[in-house]
Amino acid sequence: MSDTRTFVLNGAEVSCRILQEMGFENGQLVEISLNYFAQADDGTVYYFGETVDIYKNGSIKSHEGSWLVGGPTRASDPPKTANAPAPTVFMPAHPQVGDSFKQENLFPIVDETDQVIAVGQTVTVEAGRFENTIQILESSRLDPTTETKWYAPGVGVVKSAASDENLELISSTLRSP
Repeated sequence: MSDTRTFVLNGAEVSCRILQEMGFENGQLVEISLNYFAQADDGTVYYFGETVDIYKNGSIKSHEGSWLVGGPTRASDPPKTANAPAPTVFMPAHPQVGDSFKQENLFPIVDETDQVIAVGQTVTVEAGRFENTIQILESSRLDPTTETKWYAPGVGVVKSAASDENLELISSTLRSP
């Protein structure tokens, strides 16, 4: 998906790229989310929110976890979308081991703290071999479990590991530079 959406921040318009994610369990669609990102001139990637459709038996059952900078502004936005006052840092421009940042910071709707635990890693998954990945440890006040994720430049998450599941990217239209 190469669409964009414009948000207003401090009176200025910010154009965000839209990343669509789809989640499946046992072959059944369970979630579609549209995530909104903008990259600053220094390279930092900011997260302007997400709209979430949670599915059960093929029908949308909720929009739990939906939040947007400025709240819902389009007719297609879920009406109970939380209003975030500002974007969050999704990825620092030059992540270093030990860096900590909050990708999601609207407790108790969404909450995520990320810490860089390794840089320059090579990860191979079904979608291919990705070099110079960044390994992140993710935690949340909403859930006591942690998750480790590997991010590839220009692609995003290519692998994640938690106590109850392991996920790997199987295909992408994006490629690492």
